[in-house]
Amino acid sequence: MKELKVLSDKELFDALKQRICPYHQNYLAMYSSIFNGIIKNPAFMLIPIDDHMVHRGDGVFEVIKYRHGYIYQFQAHLKRLRNSASKVDIVPPVSYAEIGEIVKKTIKAADAKDGVIHIYLSRGPGGFSVNPFETEGSQLYVVITKWQEYPLYYYQRGVKAIVSHIPVKPGFFAQIKSCNYLPNVLMRYQAIKAGADFAIGLDESGCLAEGATESVGIVSDDGYLKFPEFKRILQGITLKRVVTLSGALEKAGLIKGTRFTSIALDEIYKAKELLLFGTTIDIVPVVELEGKVIGSGRPGPVFLALKELFDHDVFSPEVSEPVDG
Repeated sequence: MKELKVLSDKELFDALKQRICPYHQNYLAMYSSIFNGIIKNPAFMLIPIDDHMVHRGDGVFEVIKYRHGYIYQFQAHLKRLRNSASKVDIVPPVSYAEIGEIVKKTIKAADAKDGVIHIYLSRGPGGFSVNPFETEGSQLYVVITKWQEYPLYYYQRGVKAIVSHIPVKPGFFAQIKSCNYLPNVLMRYQAIKAGADFAIGLDESGCLAEGATESVGIVSDDGYLKFPEFKRILQGITLKRVVTLSGALEKAGLIKGTRFTSIALDEIYKAKELLLFGTTIDIVPVVELEGKVIGSGRPGPVFLALKELFDHDVFSPEVSEPVDG
């Protein structure tokens, strides 16, 4: 074991400057309300260890994509951020309108036309107990990371998934996009260990819930686009957009309509299509679940139609907001 020493301020600062990690290339810019400025050097994109978001998971967050200079569903994500924060009584250090401006300025500092926005509202630093009143006040962190394309096979031939046995969150916590994501992490862990692409969760009744970071839906054998009720899942921004866009599918005769209802595992296996929805993936077809083929075993017509709609929707003035302007 190397000798441990007490680092001076200079030694610590020098060590940070020299710390270069491969993943740093994906970190483009970070705003921190602690410093009230934007940081470009990934080595200094740090959060205090006594911030209650770090040691207690006491914070909320949103992940948003921007493509070609347009922030997709920006206001919908800010609305959900506000909802999550209000449920745990976190009042941001600035207004939500100012958060929007800070996000845009941080994107400009990142100097990339495509990327992913990570917004965190924390309880703030101060103390190490569960007492939320011991902090100096809430903090805002905004991080911009590089846009990374998913493997083409996700969309061309579909993905494999497993059924996770990690318990889903209770209804109150399922409706909060909090930084306590241990169940989600363990679901993802299970999928990777099993050699699958994704994991899908079930509630205590054995009915469909959600993925580790994805909403889930099916095209039922009787032709309806079905989703779990929002009682036990997060209200997915992408899923809600799917409901809006699905009107075009109904007109085209691809589906009979949309329904929010309980979906048992047996119904999933009988489905024509099993679909995942998320901010960065948009929509992905699951062609195999627990080794069983779903539908035809290939991406289906509803997936193909929705994917085309999403590819154009990012530029829709109804839901997209330019970084400039």
